[in-house]
Amino acid sequence: MGIDASEELNAMVDAAVAAGEGLLRHYARLSELEVQTKAGPTDLVSIADQEAENTVRSLLATARPSYAFLGEEGGIGGGSDLAQRWIVDPLDGTTNFLFGCPLWGVNVALAREDVVVAGVTYLPVLGELYVAEAGKGAWLNGRRLQVSARNLLIRSVLSCGIPFADKPDHPVFAREMALLSAEVAGIRRTGACAVDMAFVAAGRWDAYWERMTNAWDMAPGVLLVEEAGGTATSVTGDAFDLHGHNVCVSNGAIHTALIDRLNTALYPDPED
Repeated sequence: MGIDASEELNAMVDAAVAAGEGLLRHYARLSELEVQTKAGPTDLVSIADQEAENTVRSLLATARPSYAFLGEEGGIGGGSDLAQRWIVDPLDGTTNFLFGCPLWGVNVALAREDVVVAGVTYLPVLGELYVAEAGKGAWLNGRRLQVSARNLLIRSVLSCGIPFADKPDHPVFAREMALLSAEVAGIRRTGACAVDMAFVAAGRWDAYWERMTNAWDMAPGVLLVEEAGGTATSVTGDAFDLHGHNVCVSNGAIHTALIDRLNTALYPDPED
């Protein structure tokens, strides 16, 4: 891995890789998967998600049985030590996965008092294992990561989460695109928060934001970006809140300018 990993981080890597291997087996037989919906018609889930979470939960419980657990599929559980909690998205980018797109991954994080102290994002099809631990840097397949150095929006490539049919704030997103598309080198949407945030840490994207997301989507990515030298806040520029359901991460150099545009889109001038 390159990093001088703690026992917890080693257990997280083992769990993410094991879950990823199981997901790859399902990915090779997508036509056989039974797909269901959760909160709405575009909120998809399959047995692959559920099996992956069970794998991660089991391995982490063996490593630290007292730690609490928060998973996308199974919710709250685990041990009684609520100050230390595993946060897991067993398959981030489920729609990509089910449609045969390779941009999906496994997210595993460890939070202490709701501050992320270790994170793993594993992208099985790409063969990319991202790891970070507080104070020890961010790493990709043993190579230390550094965010990009681009300091102007016009030279930057951004990524974002687009609100689809089951999500609100479509008018806000339309204003964001109107403001930003004319001021940047490009805007991307991979369909997986895990991928986008890892790519910011790796310097492939210069920033990522999303107004409606969950702790398990963004927990590892926030630490990856910060340990790679970047910045993480809310979309309004306030301190990042793991349970605040929104995030903006960047290389730091363009953060103020990006937050300014996002706030303009959120609170437009009524005379415009």
